[in-house]
Amino acid sequence: MSSIGVFDSGVGGLTVAAALQQALPRESILYLGDTARLPYGSKSEDTVTRYTRRNIDFLEARRVKAVVVACNTASALALPHIQSPLPLFGVIEPGAREAARVSRGRVGVIATESTVRSDAYATAIRSFAPNLTVRSVACPLFVPLVEEGWHEDPVTTEIARRYLEPLLEEGIDTLVLGCTHYPLLRPLLQEIAGEEIRLIDSAEAVAAQVAAAMERDGLLAAHGSEASHFCLTDGNSPFRRLARAILGRDDLSFELVDVS
Repeated sequence: MSSIGVFDSGVGGLTVAAALQQALPRESILYLGDTARLPYGSKSEDTVTRYTRRNIDFLEARRVKAVVVACNTASALALPHIQSPLPLFGVIEPGAREAARVSRGRVGVIATESTVRSDAYATAIRSFAPNLTVRSVACPLFVPLVEEGWHEDPVTTEIARRYLEPLLEEGIDTLVLGCTHYPLLRPLLQEIAGEEIRLIDSAEAVAAQVAAAMERDGLLAAHGSEASHFCLTDGNSPFRRLARAILGRDDLSFELVDVS
């Protein structure tokens, strides 16, 4: 029975895996964390595209039935250049669609440097709601802070305040968490932004899209599947600890792999 393939550069995509398991409890997930080559957010389009192609090749070789690119940088830079015989899902379009639906006029986007440079979120949001004002801010320190598990550290709080300040000064009403690591900072970001600002997590949006597409195409598992499995390209990372915390399970299986 085939799994749903999911990949990210590190632990951020686990927020997507968790949302998929919530939306599709009968499905198993084959997760690839490219921990040897993270972060993607500061790398060039050519490099991210090359890494993404290899990751998808790896998942295809493991005979998954669909691939979710649970990385905003890869979704923004690489997906436009990649074709696959499998259903292929990115995280930009679902999050942008939800932001366009709920915003009253001003959207803030926080993302990696590469995603901000690509202007992918602003372009996608305006394609759904041309009259919205969109401002993007790069937050390059968030990924290493999340990978280190510094979610509640005072340093993270001060950095988050500095990143969000220009967006809050512009009066945004909606904030897109444009990197799958960022939902792990959601309580802190919501506290700084204020309860009146709507935070958009693309993990829930893409999980709903995947569930609908798989039901439409007859790809849903009829019965419960085997346990989800997690592959890493480097074992010397906090991935295992964070995966157990994010998914709320201790019975996770891990495998060290080479995708190069």
